[in-house]
Amino acid sequence: MSSAAPWWKGAAIYQIYPRSFADSNGDGIGDLPGITAHLDYVAKLGVDAIWLSPFFTSPMRDFGYDVADYCDVDPVFGTLSDFDALVERAHALGLKVLIDQVYSHSSDRHPWFKESRSSRENPKSDWYVWAEAKADGSPPTNWQSVFGGPAWQWDARRGQYYLHNFLVEQPDLNLHNPEVQDAILAVAQFWIDRGVDGFRIDAINFAMHDPELRDNPPAPNGGKRTRPFDFQQHLYNQSHPRIVDFLERLRGVTGDAFTVAEVGGPNPLGEMHAFTEGDRRLNSAYGFDFLYADALTPALVAAAVKDWPDSPGMGWPAWAFENHDAPRAVSRWCKGDQCGDLVKTKTLLLAALRGSIILYQGEELGLPQVDVPFEKLQDPEAIANWPQTLSRDGARTPMPWSSTAPNLGFSEADPWLPAAESHRGLAVDAQSIDPASALEFTRRCLALRRHNPALRVGSLQILKADEGKLAFDRTAPGQRLRCTFNLSDSAVEHATEGEILIQTGAVAQGTLGPYAALIEVIE
Repeated sequence: MSSAAPWWKGAAIYQIYPRSFADSNGDGIGDLPGITAHLDYVAKLGVDAIWLSPFFTSPMRDFGYDVADYCDVDPVFGTLSDFDALVERAHALGLKVLIDQVYSHSSDRHPWFKESRSSRENPKSDWYVWAEAKADGSPPTNWQSVFGGPAWQWDARRGQYYLHNFLVEQPDLNLHNPEVQDAILAVAQFWIDRGVDGFRIDAINFAMHDPELRDNPPAPNGGKRTRPFDFQQHLYNQSHPRIVDFLERLRGVTGDAFTVAEVGGPNPLGEMHAFTEGDRRLNSAYGFDFLYADALTPALVAAAVKDWPDSPGMGWPAWAFENHDAPRAVSRWCKGDQCGDLVKTKTLLLAALRGSIILYQGEELGLPQVDVPFEKLQDPEAIANWPQTLSRDGARTPMPWSSTAPNLGFSEADPWLPAAESHRGLAVDAQSIDPASALEFTRRCLALRRHNPALRVGSLQILKADEGKLAFDRTAPGQRLRCTFNLSDSAVEHATEGEILIQTGAVAQGTLGPYAALIEVIE
């Protein structure tokens, strides 16, 4: 890798969902000391950084994405001292630390909102999005919330509605207000001063609304609709052009710290490009190309990478196959009895993509989605839209550390979500002693990526993307690697041309078996 490239360019980032990673105090909920105790395991994977989902003070209506204090740790996760110890240990192991930042909304328990709702004249009266009722008392616009129902909530104290694109308990901040931007930038500075190396920015395209409060038009007919939110084109409740102005202010604070945005929606590409354009905005962004895809196909991969050409001014992509909001990829993409082959092939594919890559905890183990029964659900979206919305809880169950311990070694107490028996045979201790395991293969893939400049920062050229076979070259000065994947359940033709660096599945001269893959040196 070129010494001129910043650490995050081509980095492998490991996402940790703190509630479900490791419980150190026996209350059934994962915490910061539990993470610190397992950082050696994470470092041994061969990743460059960890990304921590929210651990801030919160009433946990949306499990930390409803922040009540941006600059403190919720007691369920520990203390600021515990966070400092985590950062110190991570840095000692060579791991960078990224944390979530939630700038589009706060909790309704945040002191800012408590003051804002107290009157129309207080100093923070315009820190959230308030609007008058229509003449008939109905909400100001037709906007719908992601989690179901109108995106406006009546507040008797102000005699107005406030905007919430997500839960009622998550009022939208008014980032059009420079004072709010200043407060958010101070939050970013607080964590940078505390030693963090970057931010993953949640739902940033929801950060600004249309001040004219125009109604959203209806969405075209067709497509799956499980919520009122799905019936609209979201032109005015989100995605305001001035978001990029705020991001330029943010970059002035973050400087060399890595910034990666989450950008959702049916057509996020334009926003991702705008948010990462040039050197004054965010470094990177990731969307949902793979996170909700029903199948992993050559056409899907080819289309995704084509959207991020290596051209002047273009941002740096980031890729994730799994995260805390999406169903486990194995359960979406696996067919029949070939899951083991697919687990390894998708891992090698992720490691071969141009961009930074994000692995979600347990992905290295090949964990499937867990079917959490309704009576044990915690996810507010799944509860509200049951049974049409697939629960996010199925990807948030406890990390399986031990194949023999109660609760899979996650906690001595009953965990906040049930530990999955289907994960017992896939636990870390069992896979660590099996050289053919998904865990050991993940370590090999990440080591290969780290030590080969073509995989880390090289260019990518698609050579073939047909019904089953995907082939592309990764090229850096002095090195060209050919990456070939069979993403189908039937054998495909393939003529090996060079030294094979790594392979998985049935690889023979002339053919690749179902879900087989290899990387070979061409020059």
